Amino acid sequence: MKKSIVRALAGAMLALMVMASAGAKGTYSVARFGAKGDGTTMNTAAIQRAIDAAAKGGGTVVFPAGTFLSGSIFVKSGVTLKLDKGVTLLGSQNIADYPVMQTRIAGIETHWPAALVNVYQQKNAAISGAGTIDGDGKVFWDSYWTLRKAYEPRGLRWASDYDAQRPRLIQVYKSSQVKVGGGLLLRRSGFWTLHICFSDDVTVDGVVIRNNEGGLGPSTDGIDIDSSRKILVQHADIDVNDDALCLKAGRDSDGLRVARPTEDVIIRDSVVRSAAAGVTFGSETSGGFRNVEAYNITVEKNVPVGILFKSAHTRGGFGENLRIHDFTMQGTPVVIRVTMNWNPSYSYAKIPADVTDIPPLWKVLATPVPKQQGMAHFHDVHIWNIKATGATTAFEVDGFKEAPLERFRLDHLDIEAQHGGHIYDAKEWVFSDTKLAIGQPVALESATGVTGLPAGAVVIKAPQTKQDPSKKSFEEQDKS
Repeated sequence: MKKSIVRALAGAMLALMVMASAGAKGTYSVARFGAKGDGTTMNTAAIQRAIDAAAKGGGTVVFPAGTFLSGSIFVKSGVTLKLDKGVTLLGSQNIADYPVMQTRIAGIETHWPAALVNVYQQKNAAISGAGTIDGDGKVFWDSYWTLRKAYEPRGLRWASDYDAQRPRLIQVYKSSQVKVGGGLLLRRSGFWTLHICFSDDVTVDGVVIRNNEGGLGPSTDGIDIDSSRKILVQHADIDVNDDALCLKAGRDSDGLRVARPTEDVIIRDSVVRSAAAGVTFGSETSGGFRNVEAYNITVEKNVPVGILFKSAHTRGGFGENLRIHDFTMQGTPVVIRVTMNWNPSYSYAKIPADVTDIPPLWKVLATPVPKQQGMAHFHDVHIWNIKATGATTAFEVDGFKEAPLERFRLDHLDIEAQHGGHIYDAKEWVFSDTKLAIGQPVALESATGVTGLPAGAVVIKAPQTKQDPSKKSFEEQDKS
């Protein structure tokens, strides 16, 4: 038989195998490609074969009931990765099963292990279903704490999150027209849970995130929207050990170089049960935030801050046309916090003098930023319809003297708190229809920067000397 005929027959057989693996309406079962849901078989290659087959003409990759152990997989254009109820995609605990790729981590462009599930430079893809994606991340949490304990005495707290490389659960990177949700349970992520970076037209609808199972996972953010646009997040139920719904836009010199904002974002109809804050802007503010709306958010008592703006003296960037409304906070200690000097031991990189072989990433992190360029400018922010009960403090607001927080409009606030707190470094803050049931008044620097608060609820006094935040313990700084 001629070689050309043999090749033709082999090609036909391969086509028939692919067709046999595809069910009705372009459905591809991972089982037909060799995947086994026994919780011990490594299925990375089998699942990827199913995805690659579906990508040839578009289709849905499905799983029979079971637990499928895997390393990084990559969802392609035109493919839906569907995990129905009874299906668990379980992440490998071997970091070698997550290939190192170009990405952005904590505001810096670098190489880093891929996520468990990736939509990487693709278009028109989805991850859906009522099943579970489980990062089994405790081994990575432990490796982080081990490294950090070694780094802290050397003044390297700031390098810990970058050098302790851990896989995210889902990464959407430089992609568009992506959907994630449908009842997915996302749990025990090794690092951030869902990272949307340099992407546009992404919808997250219906996810439950549970990272505080089997321990408290450090830096296990819920949903991070990072220098991306046209993003919708809704119907999220979040229990994590760091930021829950977080907007990011780059860090320091590298973020200022990229200069890509997060914009045209809607976050709505969600509940935050445990986290560092309900909704957070920052601390990676370098590229700026524009046209963001967050509403219908419930923040529960295990969340220390309801609405958080955080940056640092080297971040720079801006926030404008930010609309935050219809929040319910139940026992949340601080209702609104703005801090422009967040977590100094993490935010400011200083390479110890005894280090001679400096890693390239450390050089990027330690690149100086001029003072004027390093100040973030937040302005034209509207906050309304906030109902908070059982709070400790209503406001903790500190900006820059040289770059005050400008044109904040706050109306229809109903806050019950032990302390009013303070609002400093503010310009043209206007309150209206505000009810404050507070044990102590709100401290203001002057009677001109903030207007509209009930007369008996304010006191004018100079800012008190505060403890230098860099002198606080690492744990206290992490929680600020």
